[in-house]
Amino acid sequence: MAKCQSCSAPLPPNTQYCSYCGVRNDVDLRGKHDYHIVSRQSQRICPECNIAMQTIALDMQPPLQIERCEKCFGLFFDPGEVEALLEKVVAPVVSINREWLGNINQDRYQKNKPVKYLECPVCLNIMNRVAFGHRSGVVIDQCKAHGVWLDGGEITHLLEWRKAGGQLLHQQKLLEKQQKQPRAAGGQAEIDRLMDRYAKQEDAGNLLETVASVIFRIFE
Repeated sequence: MAKCQSCSAPLPPNTQYCSYCGVRNDVDLRGKHDYHIVSRQSQRICPECNIAMQTIALDMQPPLQIERCEKCFGLFFDPGEVEALLEKVVAPVVSINREWLGNINQDRYQKNKPVKYLECPVCLNIMNRVAFGHRSGVVIDQCKAHGVWLDGGEITHLLEWRKAGGQLLHQQKLLEKQQKQPRAAGGQAEIDRLMDRYAKQEDAGNLLETVASVIFRIFE
């Protein structure tokens, strides 16, 4: 369990605030990832605090530069950088621990967190809220052109999700979805052919039974 950087009291897993001294803590980087400050004031604006963010470089190979708000500790990643960080930091995972995934989300998911639509730190357009991955429990704020905003604590949540096999589970679900698509497309073509026969009044009773059977096979 993380400890408060001010008073060393234990921090609950789903908050940055110390319940003892009230200090807000950087639970994502401090004591976890070595970094150095490249620029104390970047051109990018924190969508939560409306102040210029720092540009920091994570000490990894290849180096990864991201923006960080020193007030709320939110992080802004260019497109593809969240995935690159997760892949670099988390060792390869070969199995899915569903119980661990459930515990992570139970501990970290903030049910009463208010829904807010934030501006992109670069173009200031409203970002989209997107679920990061299957059962990740994290909804990211995404500008397709410029990148992804993560609230403080969310990158740690995603790192734990990946360690528990969340990325593998997500890939499984994508594969299952792709496998269903050709089947549905083929079923639709068969339905179209049968309905064309129906339009010509060829044995309408038996034809409707056949169409129903095809639909059942598609969705079973």
